[in-house]
Amino acid sequence: MTIPDGAMVAVPRGRVRLSDRRTRRDWTLAVAPFELAAVPVTRSWYAEVTGERPGNAAGGRTPVVDVSWWDAIRFCNALSRQQGLRPAYHEHADGADVEWDTTADGYRLPTEAEWEHACRAGSTGPRYGPLDEIAWYRGNSGERVHDVGGRRPNAWGLHDMLGNAWDWCWDHYDTEVYGSYRVLRGGGWFDEHWSCRASVRRRSHPRFRSDDVGFRVARSLPG
Repeated sequence: MTIPDGAMVAVPRGRVRLSDRRTRRDWTLAVAPFELAAVPVTRSWYAEVTGERPGNAAGGRTPVVDVSWWDAIRFCNALSRQQGLRPAYHEHADGADVEWDTTADGYRLPTEAEWEHACRAGSTGPRYGPLDEIAWYRGNSGERVHDVGGRRPNAWGLHDMLGNAWDWCWDHYDTEVYGSYRVLRGGGWFDEHWSCRASVRRRSHPRFRSDDVGFRVARSLPG
């Protein structure tokens, strides 16, 4: 079954414990109810909204990759405007930073806490199912990206939360050490099994692009 671009899943409120192996610290955050796309943004949807086709010549139902964090932010705003919603992001005039209007009803990137809460879908182990059933990773991908929705979803109906392509998140990784670097979650088609776990967090410069990095959209719920 093909999952339509823009299909959203209601994610319930909860609490999530985040951890970082580098600093050996952990912290717990509350997550309000929100909506998250059932699948990553595809190449065809990205092209429809922006008129651009980044990445290689893979099919239109593969996750859009070779997109930076900034590209993802701008896609969210463009999609919001197309649908008559208030954009969530306001770029500074110098193009060096962006502010998130948390009262906006438009599309946005998930926070890191939202992403992990949604990925786990109530599960407590490293993954929400057997890896070969839920993810495209180095062990089964043939070292290429695959169409979205081809693996078993988690308990809340979210596909490709692990494997296929990394997801950009809103958050800075660690401003004291890495400055403007943003969080990446989920693992990709070229990663070994240990990178495709719900708790794994990576980071990169917000203008970084790679053939295994994409994103999915979220929306805040009223109230």
